[in-house]
Amino acid sequence: MSTQEERTLARIALTWLAEPGTRSVYRLAARLGPVAALELLLDGGAPDEKLRATVAARVADGDARAVAAEAVARTERLGARIVTPEDEEWPARLADLKGLRLLDAFRRVDTETDPPLCFWVRGGWPLGEALERSVAVVGARAATGYGTHVATEMGYALADRDWTVVSGGAFGIDAAAHRGALNAGGLTVAVLACGVDRPYPMGNTALFDRIADTGLLVSEWPPGADPLRPRFLIRNRVIAAGTLGTVVVEASARSGATQTAHRALAIGRPAMAVPGPVTSAMSVGTHELLREHPKARLVTGVPHVLEEVGRIGADLAPPARGPDRPTDALDDDARSVLEAMPRRGTVGVERLASRAGVDIRTALRKLSLLEELALVARRDDGYALAPAPRPAARRPGTPASP
Repeated sequence: MSTQEERTLARIALTWLAEPGTRSVYRLAARLGPVAALELLLDGGAPDEKLRATVAARVADGDARAVAAEAVARTERLGARIVTPEDEEWPARLADLKGLRLLDAFRRVDTETDPPLCFWVRGGWPLGEALERSVAVVGARAATGYGTHVATEMGYALADRDWTVVSGGAFGIDAAAHRGALNAGGLTVAVLACGVDRPYPMGNTALFDRIADTGLLVSEWPPGADPLRPRFLIRNRVIAAGTLGTVVVEASARSGATQTAHRALAIGRPAMAVPGPVTSAMSVGTHELLREHPKARLVTGVPHVLEEVGRIGADLAPPARGPDRPTDALDDDARSVLEAMPRRGTVGVERLASRAGVDIRTALRKLSLLEELALVARRDDGYALAPAPRPAARRPGTPASP
């Protein structure tokens, strides 16, 4: 067995002994190396009593090294692969999790948030390359039609601009974002809370197969691992840290999607929220995120998202404005002359100048400009507003516009 294989087995065994993210386990592996850290834990040398009890309970149920060896064999049969920090495709951005500290954290899922020890990956893309230009799009499972539409459009537009769409593979917003990216022929990554061979929810099995074919399925748990409730919250730190920013499309008052956004903010990543109807329970979480966190940004589409996560100065969203009008470029005098024109009939220059409050010379200059813009027309007895342009005539046999 090579040194690399021994390290990989040790990382798998450590992941089995304690749930991913456990701070003391990660630090032992970083300080001693995974092999020595595993030996220390198996010898009862865990640095704290809680971890010693956890390791003892796991060891009573099986041999950690045998479990790791079986996980490797099962991974090979599945056609998946194990990625560790020693591999070139490891996403370096995940190291930021070492500095993640959440205010008022007391639950394990909020305090044990260190980087992963390894990943299981299905799909052909190198993991680090897939996440290099990526945005997380997350939200409620019980999404509304509005949220599903927004997430699908956002996933499509991001993928169409060569950004990877990352989400959790759940029903609702997650699935809509994945499908949008797939429909655009783009890359999408699903970060799972169970083994990469366990389609959960089962209703998304076909979706997971499509993602595995053209994108990536990623998990910190070995094949066969169950989708336990805390694991969804544990994996959310990976979605937040592995991407350049997190967009919450819809979220209820208590939502894992807003938890992902909180983790993104805690490590200095952009967190964005799509506003919804104030009467919708599925938008309470997004609105509270915007109210409670000054750094969270309101976004209404991909241009806003790219302004937050794209290159500085290169991905600015255009300002929101209505359609251009011929009068937009008029100066104050020209506007005054145009406003002074009668709605019907004609008016002489002297009378028009008086109504507009300008001298006759200025009125003549501005009338010439307004003629060029087809806003006024010269008549024998003065000037009149130009008639509105008529719509183009429809050729016989062509359908009418809807």
